[in-house]
Amino acid sequence: MSISSRMSARLSALGACAALLTAGLAGPAAAAAPGTAAASDAAAPTVNLATNPGFEIPASSLADWGSVPGWRCSGGPAEASVTTAAPHSGGSALAVTPAGDESTGECAQTVSVQPGATYTASAWVRGKFVFLGATDGTDRPTAPAWTEDTHGGWQKLTTRFTAGPTATTVRLAVHGWYQQGPFAVDDVRVDGPAPAPATAAPSVPTSDKVVFFTIDDGWQTSPEAERFITDHQLPITAFPLPMAAAADPGYFQRVTAVPGSSVQDHSVSHPDLTKLSPAEQQVEICDARDSLTRLFGTAPTVFRPPFFSWNADTLQAAANCGMRTVLTADADFSWGASNIWHEGTLSPGDVVLMHWSDTLAGDLQRALAAAGTAGLKPAGLTSYLR
Repeated sequence: MSISSRMSARLSALGACAALLTAGLAGPAAAAAPGTAAASDAAAPTVNLATNPGFEIPASSLADWGSVPGWRCSGGPAEASVTTAAPHSGGSALAVTPAGDESTGECAQTVSVQPGATYTASAWVRGKFVFLGATDGTDRPTAPAWTEDTHGGWQKLTTRFTAGPTATTVRLAVHGWYQQGPFAVDDVRVDGPAPAPATAAPSVPTSDKVVFFTIDDGWQTSPEAERFITDHQLPITAFPLPMAAAADPGYFQRVTAVPGSSVQDHSVSHPDLTKLSPAEQQVEICDARDSLTRLFGTAPTVFRPPFFSWNADTLQAAANCGMRTVLTADADFSWGASNIWHEGTLSPGDVVLMHWSDTLAGDLQRALAAAGTAGLKPAGLTSYLR
């Protein structure tokens, strides 16, 4: 099909979409007039669940190169970047220039929601044919809010959606249209009830004679540790930083191949979260979740705070990123240590901390011996946290 034919088909589809929205047949989406708010805003809840909604949080040096914190843009840095030129508010906004005939310049993020709850999504946009929409966990699309042309100014788009009865996440997306030029986005909101805060735990409540081996960071991938895990069929929970995992994803796939093993969230850049704002904490946790999900195909549900440092904001930020548990530990066998932070030997449900390092094979051997002395065996963590 020629470019002109494809454009004709796309413009016809765009016209059909516009007709449905104008006729009120596509659902409750609406576009407010430039400089005004939709009438439903006054009654909307005040909790904003969007990650980096104003594009004010800078990217970590350990984040995916060229990424926009909190967002995944289809064209990457070739299309999407943060700009300080004439934002709607604050100091920056998202600027997107779709590259080529086949791109709409979509930028999206995953938002955690309560099943069955109703939310209002909004964003301020600038450009021609800009869209805002959401898809819930049952893949039901929400009628998008859109504008034909903001005439060089900022315009607020607003749409409402109800999460499916089993949905715990929605995919929020903004995009332009084919060959309609650049657009900008700022001050995104997803207003509605937040998920319940994650549960903080140093151990797992169980009377089963099991312990849980957890291994952090991932900068040193030890072949000896891989052989020990494979030979002993040890279920482990890996908490790698995304950049470390991306350097050798095959290694982490192999060491978590034992049934019960999994890869979980440890933040993007290993900061002391208590020194960050709630919004910055959410970026650290959600971006790590997204990177690990792309690498390994399964979204983490457990968060290990760096340095075991967390506060109430961490528990809510973790929940907003889909984490059910913020997990520390009650024993440390890293780098030759054998520290148990309670009296006696290892106990049922204990979580053992280790690190990916050149001592890990010996650390695993020592931890396994300590578990055996206590009459315990390693088990898969996530099945005990459900």
